[in-house]
Amino acid sequence: MLDRSESALQIVLRSRFYRSAFLSLLIAGIGLSAATPQLTLFLVRELGTPLPVAGLYYVTNLAAPVAGYLVGRWSDRTQDRLLWFRVCTVIGTAGWLAMAAANTVWLPFVISTVALSIAGGSMAQLFAACRDELSRHPTKAENRVVATIRMAFTVGWILGPVLGSWFGGVFGLRALLVATATCVFAALIPLGRQRVERYEVVIPPRPESRRRIDHMMPLLTFTAICILAMTGDTIKFGYLPIYMAEQLHISDSVRGVVIGIQPLLELLLLTVVAHLADRFGALRIMTAGTVLGLAGNLAYATSTSVAGLLLGQALTAGVWACVGALGVSIAQHLYPEGVATASGIYLSSIAVSSAIGGTIGGIGVAAIGLPHVFFIPAFLTTLATVAFVVLDTRLKPIS
Repeated sequence: MLDRSESALQIVLRSRFYRSAFLSLLIAGIGLSAATPQLTLFLVRELGTPLPVAGLYYVTNLAAPVAGYLVGRWSDRTQDRLLWFRVCTVIGTAGWLAMAAANTVWLPFVISTVALSIAGGSMAQLFAACRDELSRHPTKAENRVVATIRMAFTVGWILGPVLGSWFGGVFGLRALLVATATCVFAALIPLGRQRVERYEVVIPPRPESRRRIDHMMPLLTFTAICILAMTGDTIKFGYLPIYMAEQLHISDSVRGVVIGIQPLLELLLLTVVAHLADRFGALRIMTAGTVLGLAGNLAYATSTSVAGLLLGQALTAGVWACVGALGVSIAQHLYPEGVATASGIYLSSIAVSSAIGGTIGGIGVAAIGLPHVFFIPAFLTTLATVAFVVLDTRLKPIS
């Protein structure tokens, strides 16, 4: 373990691969976040999809864990880690182009289930390659290095929705999807023809009677707990703007500030969270993050003012900073013999939580209304907090 005096930023700047990964995630983040908020509008306006049917589009995210697992397994058997990153990226480019050309309601659902689910594995392969490089060149700042690279994707998700709304309004939604395909493909450019050799981890002998699924149980448990902690985000994006507009009668500009403050705070907190994880352990900080998420959901559920909602957003930024900075590293440590598999399974949890959160939100709003629907994700986050505490006591400390 190298105890370097330089900062994580210096480590990233000195490494050609880390710099390339940062730029690749920035480009991909801008493209994906530009299109994602506009997809429901595309289905309704361009294809004439009924609104209830369009809302089911995000259920296709449930295919993400299967795709993430398969791509990860193939990557863990391939010498060049970036091969499957390139394959997933090309499939994603083709998927977005096909989406732009779609003229029937069912086609986007098929494209998302098959092509875009596989394309989602590209980010996992980049983080698997980062883990290979960190294993070859250890540093006590590893969580901060991952967080610094992850910041690029967060910046992309700050810029993308603004650019996407403007571009879609000026050039049309189909042109926006073509632009997204272009950004996805352009994410290949910073990496050029670089190779990252898969790092062979020496795993202590295990009883032959244990099945592979037994080896993966800590990873699967961790991923399931993260899904519980993240379900509230879809509910928030779907219903918090409605609550602010229809019940609190907050102006458009103030609503924009409330919604936009979270990713900005998340960006600022990424390196802070990573620094704390390097000092106290990643899983402990992840547990603390879920406590912040619990408090954030309670703030949404009980607030009748802008101040309360801003507090909720600030607290929620804390849990998402933990998810972004630490989640993939913890997953890789829990399944070191297959870091690409671990990355794919963990990162697919974000898509799964989106699908589950959307379903829970729709049922919850109909049953108990706004803002009380946020008590549901508060309860789920409470379960996640307890589960993280139990998991932390049963596992070796994860740095």
